[in-house]
Amino acid sequence: MEAVAMEKSVSKSDATNNRMELPMKSLGNFPIPAGQNYFNFVALDTLGRRWGFKVSIRNVGRYKKPWMSGQWSRFAREKGLKKGDRVKLTMHVEGNAVRSYHITAERNLTMRIWIPVEEFAR
Repeated sequence: MEAVAMEKSVSKSDATNNRMELPMKSLGNFPIPAGQNYFNFVALDTLGRRWGFKVSIRNVGRYKKPWMSGQWSRFAREKGLKKGDRVKLTMHVEGNAVRSYHITAERNLTMRIWIPVEEFAR
């Protein structure tokens, strides 16, 4: 089964910092083990390149406020991400509960027409 694990519009700080804030509703798609505050995973981009990411939550406090780090800053820099671009993580869950992730980054060309950011590099 394939599903959207997370989708969001990139903010200025997401594009320039070492982490991207995640929507709280997406947290359930990243199985953080009991007693830990992070989940490491690998996602393939549209070119088949592997990226190592880490979803983390706060250890204390009322709100978990998830974020994604790991190779995020390198991904954002190499893809040339900027405010307003869209990042989407999809996950495929195998029968044995093993998850695989894919990441796409898109830019709004015009009138809700989104194209992969890699198309801008050509």
